[in-house]
Amino acid sequence: MNKWYNSQGNNSDVILSSKIKLVRNLDKTPFPCKMSNELRKSVCKKIFAAMQNSELAGEFDLIELNTLSDIQKIALAEKGYISAQMAKQNSYGALLLSKDESVSIMLCEEDHICISVMNAGEDLKAAYQKADKIDNVLIKNMRIAFDKELGFLTSNPMQLGTGMKAAVVLHLPAVGERNMIPSLSTMLGKLGFSIKPLYFGNGNFFELSNEISLGITEENALDNLIAICDQIVAQERKLRTQLMEYADFEDKIFRAVGTLKMARKINTEEFLEMISLARLGVAMNSFDISYEKIGDMIHLLGTASIISSAEGELTPDDADRIRAQYVRENIE
Repeated sequence: MNKWYNSQGNNSDVILSSKIKLVRNLDKTPFPCKMSNELRKSVCKKIFAAMQNSELAGEFDLIELNTLSDIQKIALAEKGYISAQMAKQNSYGALLLSKDESVSIMLCEEDHICISVMNAGEDLKAAYQKADKIDNVLIKNMRIAFDKELGFLTSNPMQLGTGMKAAVVLHLPAVGERNMIPSLSTMLGKLGFSIKPLYFGNGNFFELSNEISLGITEENALDNLIAICDQIVAQERKLRTQLMEYADFEDKIFRAVGTLKMARKINTEEFLEMISLARLGVAMNSFDISYEKIGDMIHLLGTASIISSAEGELTPDDADRIRAQYVRENIE
């Protein structure tokens, strides 16, 4: 089965992925921070049973985090299936993961249920439809905490209302090269959106998301985010054309691809910086590398992901060598 991250979606030259997150809680049940491990486990089993007794039966695997090593949990966080906070928590929690890995449902993190749906490229509305289907199953089979005035009740007051966070992952090397991110962030903040760097700021990858969930419908929130996203995409494309007129920058891109093709050892930071430049070169028709291959590499080549998927014990140094080999095999 193809995974969501080796697919190509709309506007893939700038947009890597779209994500919808819906937060829900069970009625008359304490938030996870107030629950014992026994109650947490009981709630997780109850939610999984509700899924298994629905039309979604068999679509998800249940992963109990207390059965995993620390490195395995960090690998799940690297891939966006659980939060960094959940990877560190010692109390009981679980994950429901779909077969194609496009849907992950955290159970008993900050809230009882956090549904996340990922799609390649710009595809927020399709992601929302999938998340809404899962949400409807839960609402039909369980009593979900809801208030007529406040909407869905959540542990974080900022998520009251729809309980929805919509986001797109953007590749903005030209906007980043012009040092325009700070001013863009300020402008978006005034409009109720945020833009934050991913991967610790390596590679000019950013997440654009809505910050307002109260007093607005899901449809309006999606329409507003898509409109803002389209403006940023247009600006990035315009700046890319200007940027590629500089011979020194074009040389920088070709050097990065040369290194990726030849390196025998490459750490995460170097990889993200160089794959970002390679991806820009692909968008500008300088290289014949598919967005699917690049998405696959970004998703799979985190250090914890490499170590956890290997047979036997590996060091970070070993991971750097495996990463370089994987890249060489996938970039011709």
